[in-house]
Amino acid sequence: MRLDKFLKVSRLIKRRTLAKEVCDGGGVEVNRRPAKAGTEVKPGDIITLKLGNRWQTVEVLATPESIAADRAKETYRVLAEGKTETGEP
Repeated sequence: MRLDKFLKVSRLIKRRTLAKEVCDGGGVEVNRRPAKAGTEVKPGDIITLKLGNRWQTVEVLATPESIAADRAKETYRVLAEGKTETGEP
């Protein structure tokens, strides 16, 4: 599954267009490598999101094409999160 679609389906980012902008702007890493919107993600991958001064690291658990909003958190597991002045984890 494409990274931008996963971020939208999992509700980590609300809209796919915003997910694409964040990815293409260098705000997302997959397995510690900078990732573009079209990067393929699969269960077991580690995603780090940097949004402003917030960051979050999650492990992908599932990549369903669609899922109900109340079950979206089942697609990932939060490994770490925080806030820093520079936005870097």
